[in-house]
Amino acid sequence: MSIVRRLRLRDLRCYETADAAIGERLTIVHGANGAGKTTLLEALYLGCTGSSCRTRNEREVVRFGAPAARVELDLERHDGPHRLAVGYEPGQPKRLTADGAPVERLLDVPFRPLVSVFLPDRLELVKGPPALRRSHVDQLVAGLWPARRARRRAYSQALAQRNALLARVRSHATGRDALATWDLELGRHAVALRADRIDAIARIAKGTELVGGELGLAGRLELRLRSRSDATDAESFACELAARLDTDLERGFTTHGPHRDELDLLRDGRALRTYGSQGEQRLGLLALLLAEREALEAERDHAPLLLLDDVLSELDGARRELLLEHAGRAGQVVLTTTEPERLPDAALAASSVLQVAGGTVRELVRA
Repeated sequence: MSIVRRLRLRDLRCYETADAAIGERLTIVHGANGAGKTTLLEALYLGCTGSSCRTRNEREVVRFGAPAARVELDLERHDGPHRLAVGYEPGQPKRLTADGAPVERLLDVPFRPLVSVFLPDRLELVKGPPALRRSHVDQLVAGLWPARRARRRAYSQALAQRNALLARVRSHATGRDALATWDLELGRHAVALRADRIDAIARIAKGTELVGGELGLAGRLELRLRSRSDATDAESFACELAARLDTDLERGFTTHGPHRDELDLLRDGRALRTYGSQGEQRLGLLALLLAEREALEAERDHAPLLLLDDVLSELDGARRELLLEHAGRAGQVVLTTTEPERLPDAALAASSVLQVAGGTVRELVRA
């Protein structure tokens, strides 16, 4: 697995250009609110994944008045240096390269660093719709077991085919019997996808509970997958679909399957999104992300790059120390703050420091 040595960007949000070294362990990015700290985290995430962690409208990442934005990451791995680059020009296909060669997806590049990010807006993962949590679990599956990444796509494709066939049955263009083959095909992928999600949650459930307690979250933190299906094979799943066919035809889409699953984050058996304060939700999300990072390190023998934006502002001194202790056990961490003086002395002394102001980045060298 690779580590990030250097970040270069051009015409990304408030930056015309920036060039910054990333420390081997902890990198602290500090500056005033609005100075561009979060944009550096976004650039790192963009360079690792090809997508923004802040917006789905990627036109927003291009600096106002500039024609295009570009991010480059210099990486180091056991087999030597590597480089990932992302270029985006509104209205044009995104340009992704690995060691200078065009690629369709950075997620398939073997030397791409894994990455995990906490942004204040990411509380939507706790509070938002179930689709966000399903997608998050599927990303964890892909991180733990890259060979299983295709299963989610295969399920989505089979689901789209069945929904299209439902429309034909509704319009009397074909009979109900035509669904039987696709019910079995969908069932084959559904059973595999559900098993992947169960495996992934089992890998992180205990760690999430332990880290939540260590960060000071009162009560027992628990993860639970609420699956729409109990099927253990394609045939039994197809029977479940057949029992709901009238409902599916009435609504015009498949109402049953893993695409309707829910991941519950519970504290003492009650939904954290409903009964937890915002501070408790932040701690719950941090516990989840840190547990995932430990599971990925155990499975892949390397901890993901961890990006933490403004995570310390609502934590007291003891919890800040606990968080940094957990985060710093392995791998790289990039953390933003407006108040570096609030960091524990040991963490500050062992870190690389970047100061951000007015769209520029300065590397601070301690005497």
